[in-house]
Amino acid sequence: MSARQGGQSWLAGRIADEWFRRITAGFAATVALLILGLFVQMVVASWPAIQRYGPSFITSRDWDPVAKEFGALPFIWGTLVSTFLALIIAVPIAVGSAIFVTELAPARLRGPVSFLIELLAAVPSVVYGLWGVLVMIPWLRDHVERPLSVRFGSFPLFSGAPYGVGMLAAGLILAIMILPIITAVTRDVLNAVPADQRAASLVLGANFWETTWRVVLPYGRAGIAGAIVLGMGRALGETMAVTMVIGNRPDISVSLFAPGYTLASVLANEYTEATGRLQIAVLVEIALVLFLVTVLVNALARWLVWSLGRQSARTS
Repeated sequence: MSARQGGQSWLAGRIADEWFRRITAGFAATVALLILGLFVQMVVASWPAIQRYGPSFITSRDWDPVAKEFGALPFIWGTLVSTFLALIIAVPIAVGSAIFVTELAPARLRGPVSFLIELLAAVPSVVYGLWGVLVMIPWLRDHVERPLSVRFGSFPLFSGAPYGVGMLAAGLILAIMILPIITAVTRDVLNAVPADQRAASLVLGANFWETTWRVVLPYGRAGIAGAIVLGMGRALGETMAVTMVIGNRPDISVSLFAPGYTLASVLANEYTEATGRLQIAVLVEIALVLFLVTVLVNALARWLVWSLGRQSARTS
C-alpha cells in the first residue's frame, strides 16, 4: 500500500469515527430532550393546579374532589414508605442470595437458583397483585398482623385493625418484585471481584465468611449500591400490584397495618374518572411530583454510588 493510500485510509477512518461520535451524541441528546419534553408537557398540563394551590399542594393532606381540595402529601408519604419497606425486606434477601450463588453454592445449583430468581422479573405486575389479593393478604392478616396487633398493638407501628391490605402488604409485594433486579446485578458485581482478592484473603488465614464480609463486599459496594438504586427506581413507579393491595386511602399513618395510597396508584385509580379541567390538572401535577421525586431520589442514590466508588478507588 502506498503512502497516499495509507493516508486516505487514515483520513476515512477519522471521518468515520467523527460521524460515529456525532450520531451517538445525538442519541444521547435525544434521551435528554425526551425527558425535558416530558417535564415541560406535564408542567403545561398541570399549570391550572399549580396556579391555584401553589406549594401548599405538596404539604396539604386534603383530598376531596367534591370540594375541590387537593393535596399530594398522603401520596408522597405512601410512595416513600412503601418503597422504604420494600428495600428493608428485599435488600438483605437479595444480597444474601447473590452471595450464596457466587460464593457458596455448588456449581450444579448456581444455574437453577439464578434462573428461579430471575424468573420473578418475568411475572407481570397484575399477576403479583392478584396473587397478593387472593393469597398474601389473607395470610398476612391471619398469621402476621393479628398476632402482632395482639402482642404489640400499643406500639404505633402495629396499631389499628389488621385488615391485611395496607402499607405492610404494599412493601412486601414490592420487595418480591424488586428482588430479582437487585439479586441479578449484585451477583454480576460479586462475580466481577478478582479471584486474586479472594485467594489472598484465604491464604492469610481468613475463612469464607471473613473473606466475603471483609474483601468481596467492600470491593463491590459501589455496584451493590447501584443495584439497590435500580430496585428503588422500580419500586417508586410500580402501579398495579401496589394499587391492588395497599388499600387506596389518602391518609398518613405510622401504622404498618393502615391503608395508604401512592402517587402511581392514585393516577391509576382516578385519572379515567376525573371530571373537570382542574381535577385532571391536579392528577397531572401528581404525575409531575412522582417524576420529580423519582429524579431526586435517583440523583441522591447516584451520588451515593459515586461517593462509594471514589472511596473504593482510594482504598484499593
